[in-house]
Amino acid sequence: MFEINAKKIGVGNPPFIIAEMSGNHNQSLDMALAIVEAAAKAGVHAVKLQTFTADTITIDCDSGAFYIDDPDSLWKGKSLYKLYQQAYTPWEWHEPIFNRCRELGLIALSTPFDETAVDFLEEMNVPAYKIASFENNHIPLIRKTAAMGKPLIISTGMASIAEIDEAVNAARESGCKDIALLKCTSTYPAEPIDTNLRTIPHLRQLFDVEVGLSDHTLGIGAALASISFGATFIEKHVTLSRVEGGVDSSFSLEPSELEMLVVESKRAWQAIGEIQYGPDKCENASLQFRRSIYVAQNIKAGEIFTEENIRTIRPGFGLPPKYYPALLGKKVNKDVEMGTPLSWDIIG
Repeated sequence: MFEINAKKIGVGNPPFIIAEMSGNHNQSLDMALAIVEAAAKAGVHAVKLQTFTADTITIDCDSGAFYIDDPDSLWKGKSLYKLYQQAYTPWEWHEPIFNRCRELGLIALSTPFDETAVDFLEEMNVPAYKIASFENNHIPLIRKTAAMGKPLIISTGMASIAEIDEAVNAARESGCKDIALLKCTSTYPAEPIDTNLRTIPHLRQLFDVEVGLSDHTLGIGAALASISFGATFIEKHVTLSRVEGGVDSSFSLEPSELEMLVVESKRAWQAIGEIQYGPDKCENASLQFRRSIYVAQNIKAGEIFTEENIRTIRPGFGLPPKYYPALLGKKVNKDVEMGTPLSWDIIG
């Protein structure tokens, strides 16, 4: 368990919900601020940006591996450089966006994609950092970010156990004490069948860190299911409207869906509870509606119990049904009226 801005994060607390804005602002600061407001209304804990420029991620080249020609890609026909130009959040927007977050009681986070972004975000006084899946092999960046002494969240998309181990060790060696790993499938959108949520408790066991899910599947099903495997973080992309578009809008949640995630994730966490048998405190009042043995007809003293004059029915104030076969043929020792719960003192 650790804290971000005094918000406790761990299995003893509801999942920490992060709304990832990415480039869904469509290069409009007004839209970016509207996304923050929608996220706050939905009840998330944090809004996260991505801090990069096209030049800090790649080079301006339109050929070969720098060009996206995968027919199944959301971004087919773009160069990496042009995609990141479209997707980036202008650095001068960070301050007004972060200020709006704070005004609305949200924690403002960001993912730095290079060392200059870390320096910039330190000036913004971010309380924690996130390393993206595509940078989880960037050990110098992890060391630089971890050295800031703040909680560090690392997405694990594509990474082997050895690579995750290297990243976690680099963060710890650089002074980071509070580390979280997010199970992530780095396809956009991701398919539930590829999400492999059983990895979440294994990550916790292997690395002794908080764990969560960076989820690119459609809807909220995978995110909710992750809670039963111990996820303490859930990160989902958010957009005002998928119809209006945005670089990541096709696999992003709209505000009403985000609100549903917040509400249902807390319910899912509450439902996990603990191992428990027997009536819970909340069930005590319901015990009266269990089945038990009752007198179904008026019976005179000396008569015997039959299938006609005693029955196993509701409510539950008589003897348990397991005694019914043994009671048949037994004598009644006093007059009893219909509706009397059977008890040992009227038998024999």
